[in-house]
Amino acid sequence: MSRRNSNLVIFALLILGSVGMVFPFWWMLTTSLSTPAEATAAGSAGTFNWLPTHPQFQNYPAALARMGSRPWFGFFDALANTIIITALTVVGQVLSCSLVGYAFARLRFRGRGPLFILMVATMMLPAQVTMIPMFIMFRSFGWVDTYLPLIVPAFFGAPFFIFMFRQFFAQVPEALVEAARVDGCGHFRIWWQIMLPICKPVIAITAIFTFIAAWNDFLGPLIYLQTEENMTLAVALNSFQNQYGDFREANYLMAASLVTMLPCIVLFFVAQKQFVSGLALGGVKG
Repeated sequence: MSRRNSNLVIFALLILGSVGMVFPFWWMLTTSLSTPAEATAAGSAGTFNWLPTHPQFQNYPAALARMGSRPWFGFFDALANTIIITALTVVGQVLSCSLVGYAFARLRFRGRGPLFILMVATMMLPAQVTMIPMFIMFRSFGWVDTYLPLIVPAFFGAPFFIFMFRQFFAQVPEALVEAARVDGCGHFRIWWQIMLPICKPVIAITAIFTFIAAWNDFLGPLIYLQTEENMTLAVALNSFQNQYGDFREANYLMAASLVTMLPCIVLFFVAQKQFVSGLALGGVKG
């Protein structure tokens, strides 16, 4: 096969894969703008309209107004809760992971190697293993039905992100660190004024992946948040699905789902380069 033909095959496979990935989103968008009759026909008969006959843009405010027991307040309360939890989780993850990564990369202390291996090994533990012990611990603290169980763990770091920060900090020239020490900088000042400004790519990757995980987290809020006033968008959307999940209300369900996932879609298009570069950061040799 010639080089030109092989390129055509690759492009055809990429286009086919792209269509397969985009089709569910297009189906959601089309269904969200459909009439109840069209949504019912699409769900029960398996038919699909590539474009809605009469776009129903009012489906979006109608769907958001139905989310929760109080019209509109249910959606805005869930949105505010999600923003607070996500923002604090991102801040905590970046600060804690960069601090621990700096310690593993630049501090010389006994047991550093075994501790680093032990920390990395914790990534092999499934979340289900620690779910019950953590719930018992947070319940003993009186943190159930508060944001704390969802936010505080982020301030203790995540092994994968700590590993990325450690790999990046290990590549910083020692001469730069020594020059800062000559100027009287301690470890905390070196971390804050020298290391953090030059590791913006790692910070971006950590912030992006943490944002997506915290924004879409369903199991954590479902376990720890018990009142409707504290629920996040993921939990509110699940309640909405249980209430309006049949084919007759599929247009409202798709409208609410698209609004919920809109920030992640926008973030993906804005930070495509960081997504791609994040795949290579974990393999950088320290």
